[in-house]
Formats: sequence, C-alpha cells, structure tokens
Amino acid sequence: MERTEIEDLGEFGLIDRLKKSVKSYNKTTQKGIGDDAAVVSNEEETTVVSTDMLLEGVHFDLSYMPLKHLGYKAMAVNFSDIAAMNALPTQVLVSIGLSNRFSVEAIDAIYEGINMACEKYKVDLIGGDTTTSRSGLVISVTVFGQAKKANLAYRNGAKKNDVICVTGDLGGAYLGLQVLEREKQVYLANKNMQPKLEEYNYIVERQLKPEARTEIVHEFLEQGIVPTSMIDISDGLASELFHICTQSGLGCVIYEEKLPVEAEVAEVAAKEFQIPIATVAMNGGEDYELLFTIDQEDFKKIENHQDITPIGYTTEASKGLTLITRAKQMIPIQAQGWKHFQKSE
Repeated sequence: MERTEIEDLGEFGLIDRLKKSVKSYNKTTQKGIGDDAAVVSNEEETTVVSTDMLLEGVHFDLSYMPLKHLGYKAMAVNFSDIAAMNALPTQVLVSIGLSNRFSVEAIDAIYEGINMACEKYKVDLIGGDTTTSRSGLVISVTVFGQAKKANLAYRNGAKKNDVICVTGDLGGAYLGLQVLEREKQVYLANKNMQPKLEEYNYIVERQLKPEARTEIVHEFLEQGIVPTSMIDISDGLASELFHICTQSGLGCVIYEEKLPVEAEVAEVAAKEFQIPIATVAMNGGEDYELLFTIDQEDFKKIENHQDITPIGYTTEASKGLTLITRAKQMIPIQAQGWKHFQKSE
C-alpha cells in the first residue's frame, strides 16, 4: 500500500481530507468542522458531556488492535458514558496526537472507524485537533449528549429494595484480551507462528469492537422508564457496584447464578485460563454493558426483556455488598477490576 507522509499534506490539507468524510445527523449541529469552534444549538434539553483519553501502551496495543477498530472503539466507549446517564450522544470532538511513524493512510484507517461509529449511532463529528506526539498514539475524545432533565439517571439515585440489572453478558471483553495477549506472546517467541483467533471470534470482538447500549436508552424513553441509578461497566461489575452503592448510600445482594455469561466465555475461562466464571463476570471490565437499578414497579415493564438480566437488589448500607454463590455462601464483594494510577511492579 502506498504511504503518504502527513507533512506532504500539512495541517490544513489533513483537516480538509478528514472533513470530506464527515456527515451530520442531528439538527442541533449548527456548525461543524471548518471554523474556530463548533456551534451546537440546544434549547429544550439538558446537555451532558463526557471526555476520555486513550493512550497507546496503556489503553490499547497496536500489535493486535487494528486502527479501524481503534477508531470505532474510541467512539463507542465514549458514547457508552452518555448512555449511562440515560441520555443519547449527539456530537463528538476528536483530537489525535501521533508521531511520524504514522502515515496519512493510517489516519484514514482511524477515521474510517470513527465515521463508522458516528454513522451507526447518529453522532456528529464536529471538530478536534491533530498534533505531534513523542510518546505514541494518543486519542482524546469529548462527547456531547442530550436528555430531558427529568430523564437523567445518576449514580447516586438508587433506593433500598431496587432491582439491580445488567444488559447483555459479562466477561467476554476481558477474556478476549487474555486470548490476544497470549497469542501475541506466542508470536513474539516464534515469528513463524500465526495467531489462532478463529474459534474466539465472539470474545475477541467484545474486546476490539465493543458497542454502546444506546438502544436500551431508546427503549427506556419509549416506555417512560427512568432508572434510579445507572453506570456503564468499564472497570468491572464489582467496581461499578461500589460506585453506585457508595454514592447512593446503600449495600446490595448479588446472585452468582444470575450473572449473565455466554457459553463461550464460561468455557474459555474454565478450560483455558482456569479462572472462576464469577471472577470473570464480576471483575473483567470493558464490556460496556449498562448496570442500573430500577424501581420494582418499573421493573415489571422490562422483566421479560431478552437482553436485560436482574442480578440482585439493593439493601441498607450496613449490610455491605454481598455475593451469594451457587453454593449459597455469602461472600463480601471486592472490586478487583482496572485501577487507574496503580504503581508498576
């Protein structure tokens, strides 16, 4: 493939190149890429904003993360933050820092993934920045969303005896990462060995191409449901439970047998990595499913939903956070997922 150096285009040439592939999907976007600032008109609803930074070597590994997938994932994980507020993403700003080891074609691949995600979720890319990085690839994302004030769901709104639910299934992204890391080590030890990923399609995709559960937010809006609290599962179910319970001043009871785990996830965890299924489900992280609490009356509206699973209930704070195992043992829940700023070994 032909390689075009970024310096051949220059900053303005690169901006013009990226702008050509950008479309608008929301009437609130008054002015996008091309001026000193974007203009968003929002008269009737509340604006919610989230920002995130992805660093090469910390949040992603380009030895197995395709650039197109990276662009898509960078969008999806940020759109998930907006969905976790029971809001819908509408506009996004993307800034990229990169070195001269990246070509114009590499940037095209990143933005192909970005534009794919924006098209799927109907979010407008309205601007950003590009700059030189001396420490690998850096992607900074700021996403804007909208919701009526009465529909917003915070982490601190849960009430005693609410039903605790999760969307989708858990643990797949974590195991996908374990498989990718394992195959990377095999390749580094013997460059003639090709990664064997065909039989792990589901869990690898859960890691490389997660989805934001915005369709659940649409369904809540249609049914007039407002979760009493909500958060997306990025650092692991246990960690997110601590966030909700701590900020709401509650405890909880979670049932191991209720945790939704796909058969492939359970098999790979047990047979290939000898990791207890409950550990994978509780502490895996990066599933970007929604964890929420809901009033028992509202729960009746979704109790037959095929992609929502009740996993427990909230209690008074004095009871703490408890996992009831399949053997009916009561175990204190501990958050062992991703920890930011932890010291290196």
